[in-house]
Amino acid sequence: MKPGPIRIDEFDYPLPDERIAKFPLADRDASKLLVYRNGAISEDRFSALSDYLPPQSILIFNDTKVVRARIIFFKETGARIEIFCLEPHEPADHERAFARKGSCAWKCIVGNAKKWKAGDLSIGFSHAGEMYRLTASRREQQGNHTLVDFSWDADLAFGQLLEILGRIPIPPYLNRESEALDNSRYQTVYSKFEGSVAAPTAGLHFTEKVITGLHERDIRTGEVTLHVGAGTFLPVKSEDATLHEMHTEHFEVRLPTLQKLLERIDSVIAVGTTSVRTLESLAVLGYRILQTGSPAPDVPVGQWEAYCIPEAITGAELIGSLVRHMETHGLEKMKSSTQIMITPAGFRFRVVRGLVTNFHQPKSTLLLLISAFVGGDWQRIYEYALSHDFRFLSYGDSSLLFRA
Repeated sequence: MKPGPIRIDEFDYPLPDERIAKFPLADRDASKLLVYRNGAISEDRFSALSDYLPPQSILIFNDTKVVRARIIFFKETGARIEIFCLEPHEPADHERAFARKGSCAWKCIVGNAKKWKAGDLSIGFSHAGEMYRLTASRREQQGNHTLVDFSWDADLAFGQLLEILGRIPIPPYLNRESEALDNSRYQTVYSKFEGSVAAPTAGLHFTEKVITGLHERDIRTGEVTLHVGAGTFLPVKSEDATLHEMHTEHFEVRLPTLQKLLERIDSVIAVGTTSVRTLESLAVLGYRILQTGSPAPDVPVGQWEAYCIPEAITGAELIGSLVRHMETHGLEKMKSSTQIMITPAGFRFRVVRGLVTNFHQPKSTLLLLISAFVGGDWQRIYEYALSHDFRFLSYGDSSLLFRA
């Protein structure tokens, strides 16, 4: 059930370039923390996060790992061609694609594509004292993406090749080349599973010390995996935001996380908008089970599918149906994908009660999500952050938001 028109102009605000954090702070947890609860706004340091979380909370992290997905080639003419690997094509599964040896195919964005009209690109590299080559062949155009075949002669998996040749794809709005520090700082300390081309940036503030502090207060943690795609940076170009086509992102969650989630379903804190999208997409899978007996995980969660869930059905019922289905069928994890779009026009949160998140770009789908979460107070929150020297976007400061 698609919501009525949403004027994207109403989700704009002035963001001077100097307020965009170009580099991270020296200490992850030294970032400022804005706290919004029951309409009141206060601030502290991120290191004090556990002081503001309700007892019996559970924080859900996105444990995806950013891939060094940018590979730079040079033609014999000297032309610089950048291939940005977005999503595996053959094999299509991330885990198998990174483990593949010898050859694979990816959906890519090609920078300076007009200079690569024909022929292969090749780059040499050294490994274990020997020289090898990686070759890229342009297969076909698929919409905004180019299908690229890679082949190499070293006894290495594709994931190992990217570690040697690839560069971290920092956001384009930083207006700089990636540096050595980005290899570690544009990753969360709990990242595990390779697949993202952008970091789940709310998690960049966490340190082992902060996480230990959570456990000492009986605040549980759990993990989901959503591989963040380049579509996260796409602006909403339509005047009516509901005409924006959401990108598809792949996710998975393990049964123990869902069981812990169900135990504390009334106090779920999502770390980042990617965790929100995953958790609310899981609620949709739970509703499918209630309706048809199957979560149909091969069918992506539709852009507006969550809006069709009857208001009376609770998050506990939705997640509970998913847990029971997995237990009954002996499933250790659930894998699916989502195009969910969370907007202030009628979206009802079924799972998430609190949100740790950075400050997002004007006129973005992420800002629409924030508005859905806190209502019109998003403007007060952002005005406060702008007037109190908060740093914005991926390497910026953090906020902790609670729904009324």
